[in-house]
Amino acid sequence: MPAPSASPTTHATPAPAGAATTARPPAPGGSRFGPVALVVSAGISVQFGAALAVMIMPRAGAAGVVTLRLAAAALVLLLLCRPKVRGYLRADWGTVIAFGVAMAGMNGLFYQAIDRIPLGPAVTLEVLGPLALSVIVSRRLVNLLWAGLALAGVVLLAGHGGAGFGGLDPLGAAYALGAGAMWAAYIVFSARTGRRFPQADGLALAMAVAAVLSLPLGIVESGSALLVPSTLALGLGVAVLSSVLPYTLELLALRRLPAPTFAILMSLEPAIAATAGFLVLNQALSALDALAIALVIAASMGAVRSQTRKQPA
Repeated sequence: MPAPSASPTTHATPAPAGAATTARPPAPGGSRFGPVALVVSAGISVQFGAALAVMIMPRAGAAGVVTLRLAAAALVLLLLCRPKVRGYLRADWGTVIAFGVAMAGMNGLFYQAIDRIPLGPAVTLEVLGPLALSVIVSRRLVNLLWAGLALAGVVLLAGHGGAGFGGLDPLGAAYALGAGAMWAAYIVFSARTGRRFPQADGLALAMAVAAVLSLPLGIVESGSALLVPSTLALGLGVAVLSSVLPYTLELLALRRLPAPTFAILMSLEPAIAATAGFLVLNQALSALDALAIALVIAASMGAVRSQTRKQPA
C-alpha cells in the first residue's frame, strides 16, 4: 500500500501529518542522491510489505491483516511520538478523526483489492485517485492531457483479455478504485492534520483512530486467528514495512527534497508494486500490462510537473 507525500497541491501521493511543514529545497550544491534513495527505499518497503500481507491473508483474512497492520503501527507510533491529547480544539479533533477514517478506508479497501487481484494492477488503479485530485486542484487544461493518458492506461488494462489486467476480478478492481478515492481524501486530511498538530503527533493519533475502526471488522472475519503468535509476528512485520519504516524514511527525505520531486518519485509506486508482486508472489506481467502501468506512471508524473510550473518559484 502506498505511503506519504508532501503537499495537498503538488503531489500525486499522500503525506504523513506534519510532512507539509518539513519539505524544503535542498541546500545549494547539496546532493539529492541521499533523499532520493530514502524515497525509493520507502516505496520498496511499502510494496514488499503489501506482498507480505498477501501471503498471510489465508491465515487472517484481508480485514484481519488490516487490523494487525494498523494496530501494530498505531502502537509503535504512539510509543515513539507520545502525542499530547490536551489543548486542541474540537475542529482539530474533527480533522484528525477524518484523517483516521480516510486511512482506515484506504487500507481496508486496498487490502480487499489485493486479496482478489495482483498487486501491480491494484496499485495502478489506486493511484488514479491522487492523480484525479491533482488534476482537479490544478484546474489547468494541460492536465486533461495527463488524465486522458491515465484513462488510456485503464482502457488498455480493461481491454486486455487473458490472464493479465483484462482478467481482473471486477470486485477487486472496484475495491482498488475505492481505495484510490480514499487515498485522495487521505491526502487532503493529512495536510490539514499536519497544520494543526506538531511533528508526527497527528499521524500517530489518526493511526490509532484507524486501528479502532478496523478492529471490529478484523475480529468478525478472523476471530482468534489474530492471536496466533506467528500471525501476530507477521502482522507486525507488515506494519513495520508498510507504515513505520516508510513514514520515517519519507519524513527524513522531505527535509532535503523538494515536494514536487518527492511526488514524482512516489509516482513510481505501481512499477515497484508490480516488481514486488513478481518477485514475492510470482505475479507475472505481460508487455501490455507493463505498458498500462507505464501510461499511468507517465500521467502521474506529467500532472505533478505541470502543476509545479504553475506555482511561483
